[in-house]
Parts: sequence; structure tokens; C-alpha cells
Amino acid sequence: MAEKLLIRALKGGKSTKIVTLNGKNMTKMPSMLEKLPGLKTLDLQNNRIPKVCPEISTLTQLTALNLGNNLLEEVPEEMKYLTSLKKLHLFGNKIHRFASGVCDGLQNLILLNLNNNQLTWIPQEISRLKSLTYLSINHNQLASIPRELCFLENLSELQLNYNQLICIPKEINFLKKLQKLLLVRNNIESLPEGLCDLLNLRILDIAGNVIQIFPPGFQDLKLREFYCEGNPLFLKQPVNAVKHEDIWSLQEITSRFIMNQLAEKDPFLMQAIEWYPQVRNIISQGRKCAICGKSFLTTWLECVEFFPPSKNWKISRNLQLVPLRILICSYKCFNQRDPNLFGIAQV
Repeated sequence: MAEKLLIRALKGGKSTKIVTLNGKNMTKMPSMLEKLPGLKTLDLQNNRIPKVCPEISTLTQLTALNLGNNLLEEVPEEMKYLTSLKKLHLFGNKIHRFASGVCDGLQNLILLNLNNNQLTWIPQEISRLKSLTYLSINHNQLASIPRELCFLENLSELQLNYNQLICIPKEINFLKKLQKLLLVRNNIESLPEGLCDLLNLRILDIAGNVIQIFPPGFQDLKLREFYCEGNPLFLKQPVNAVKHEDIWSLQEITSRFIMNQLAEKDPFLMQAIEWYPQVRNIISQGRKCAICGKSFLTTWLECVEFFPPSKNWKISRNLQLVPLRILICSYKCFNQRDPNLFGIAQV
């Protein structure tokens, strides 16, 4: 049957746009595909193909390739020659590595599906997929993701469910167009503060991790759906606070003054700071006090605020209060807090 379908496609020559050989028990990719230079869509899913044929590199007009549920062990190097490719499905294989340079030619790729494989790492070169909007790597063995993935500026959906992730890069704040983030069933202990900068994020699913508390600013996200069941979230009861030294260093005093003057657009400091890169680097690590809103470097006190999730959020069942990590800059601000909001047992 596969041979008849292929012969029929070959008769069409350059006019053949679609070839579907789904579930034909094929053990190798037909090399005759090179005789179909006008091919746009190639569907070879549900076969037993262990590697792609070199001739596939001639299909420069191909826009969709489905090799799902085969026996591939790597993201093939030949993919880099498919410069028109927009959708690449490689789910359900045995892929555990990316071939060298495979990302170089895929500048038009918008969808990459690597679900149900054996990946333990993602190469830094993933950042070269500049057009990518959808990336799904569910059910793999990833222990981490490279910071370079966060430089995919067009990414709108990222799925990393059922891996072994412990953390998310702080650079996630660069994914300005991200609308959907799925991190179900990993080992994530905390979310980076940069997540709160994702103004377009609408769906967040972190169910089944080990998160206890959320970063400052989390309550301001414009989410439509938020799922967090299966995490050991702090409950609304006294929680031990972490208090740092009362005595500020000279660097702390100076940094607080500079950061707060810059916040008020002090023209002298705004001009002078350009000449001191080390100072700029130090104050870039500043935080804002949850009480007074002023900037500081060294946290005087960390504690927990419980806030009700937005009425606009579709949320996990039984989620009534969300624990939020709160930073306070001084004893003065600590005394000005609303005692009903913070779960502080001792200072």
C-alpha cells in the first residue's frame, strides 16, 4: 500500500504537495522523496523509521513534517536544510539528543513537538529558533532548561509537563509574549520573580510540584487559569519569619539612597551612574519593600502574605488563599504592616 501511494505521488512530480504514509509499517524513509521538490506536507507518523534519509534535505519547500511515533534517537541534522519548515512533530520517538547544528536552518519554525521522548537536556542553540511560538517537551527526563530558551522572544506557549525540573531560569522574564506555561509534575521548589513580569501570561499550571510560596508580585499577574493542586503550599497559620541583621552596611545605606533617588529621576545621579558600571551592577539587584515601596539590597525580614486569588482566575478546587513571599526593608515598615496579612510566628 505504501509503495502504491508513493508511486501515485511521484507521478504528480513537482505538483505533488502532500504525501501521507501514516501507519504503513515502514522501516526506512523512502529516498525517492527527492523527486518531489514541491512537497509542502509530509506525514510519516506511526511507522518504525530509525533515521531520516539524506535526500530529505532537498525538500526546501516543505512546511510541515510529522515523524511522530517512530524510532528516531536524535533530532536529525538534516532538518537544518528544511528552511521553509514551520511545523515539526517528533513526539513518541527515542530521541535523547539534538544533532549538532540542527537549529541553524530552522528560522521559520513556529511549532516543535518533542513529547514522549528521552531528552535529558536541551542545547543552548535552541535560541536560534527565532520564529518559534509553540514548544512542547512533555514526558521527557529534563532536569533543567537552558537560560537561552528564555530568549525565544516569539514564544507564546511552553509545555514542560512530566519532567524532572527543579527550577526555572530567572531569565524567563524575557518571554514577553508567553501566554501559556505548563509545568505539571516536576520537582520545582520555587518560581523566579521574573515570572511576575510576564504581562501576557494567561494560563499557568504548576500542579504536582513542591512549591510552598509564590514570589512578590505574583498577585498582579493577569491570569485566566491557575492550577496548583498537589503542592505543599503554606496554609494560613503562623509561619516562622527570617530576620536579618539590624545594622546596615555602608554599601546598603549608600545603595538605598542611590536607588531611591534614581526612582525619583534625580538628574545628577542619572547622569553620574553611567560612569560607574560596578555600581549599576550592584543596584540592579535591588528589591522593593512590600510596605513602603522603596528599594533596598539586604532584606530585613521575609515573611508570608496570604491573598485571595483574583475573581478572574479559573483556579484549582479548594484554593482559597495564595501564600506570597513578602520582603520588608526595616523595623519601621515591619511595625506598619497589617498584622492580619502576615503569618509571622516570631522575629
